[in-house]
Amino acid sequence: MSQLRTDLWCAAFVRRHNDLGQFCVVSRRGDPVAGQVFIEVDHLNGTVSLYAPASAVARSEDDAADRLFELRFDHVEPGQVRDRLAREENFDPDFWVLSVETRGSELGLRVA
Repeated sequence: MSQLRTDLWCAAFVRRHNDLGQFCVVSRRGDPVAGQVFIEVDHLNGTVSLYAPASAVARSEDDAADRLFELRFDHVEPGQVRDRLAREENFDPDFWVLSVETRGSELGLRVA
């Protein structure tokens, strides 16, 4: 089974979180078909977290159709996340960044 287009997945994620009362926007648009997705979480207390696409090692054949994430930074200074995303831009400029503001920890993601 093939994976859902990135632009459609991102639109659904943003709509779902805005419907839940959390402010969520597309901060950076990437490749609409196959761009990687990073999710930046502002915890509204001066810290942020970053979910990144899971590495190929963390995936199994059963995960091929679903997006799988891993928590790269947890409640850190915003500068650390900005630096990581800047390095990603040098490596692969076709990625997406979704930014969500929430005090909760459940984002509805599959996390490795």
